[in-house]
Amino acid sequence: EFRRVLFRSADMVRTLEGNGHIAKQYISVLTISSVMLFPLAFILLPLYVALVGGDLVAKEAEDGTLRMILSRPISRLRLLFVKWLAGSIFSVLLVASFGVCGLLVARLFFPWGGLFVFVPGELFAVFDPAEGLQRYFYAHVCMVTKAITITSLGLMFSCFNIKPAACTILALSVLFVNAILQEIPFFRELKHWFLTYHLNIWLFIFA
Repeated sequence: EFRRVLFRSADMVRTLEGNGHIAKQYISVLTISSVMLFPLAFILLPLYVALVGGDLVAKEAEDGTLRMILSRPISRLRLLFVKWLAGSIFSVLLVASFGVCGLLVARLFFPWGGLFVFVPGELFAVFDPAEGLQRYFYAHVCMVTKAITITSLGLMFSCFNIKPAACTILALSVLFVNAILQEIPFFRELKHWFLTYHLNIWLFIFA
């Protein structure tokens, strides 16, 4: 993934210079970290948290440990809340690790500088280093809600009488169906009704 980012640097230079900016100021740690963030947020993050959410209850039931846990004086509501809380903590730590590791890896190859974010047809923005770091941080804070939502979706399916893998597949299927319908031109005016639109609000922190 990082190698692909290096190849995209030439495209960034042309885009920045074509819009009147000095490319050297924006081919930086923050810009490269943000570029790496997009595939992580749209592909790996949903997969990881859906896997964890789908295992929270279904895996316990499959292994037979859920029966032992419920034999203790604990309510089912408290049990589910504690599992949801554990999944939420995992989601927060996963998003934080994405952000910190992105900065550390990018710092090995690129200097510190401003932030440049470009999504064809949707977003073009440049920020100075201080504001760029704030936007980068706030985007990750907003992304935590996406991670926790998908974890909760996996946990919901995990409470059904199905296998853990099926819970993960169902959670991801809901996301994929929402994303596909949202991109159909007929539904463009109704995009605010789709789950994936709200899950990706973090993207507009860079606007």
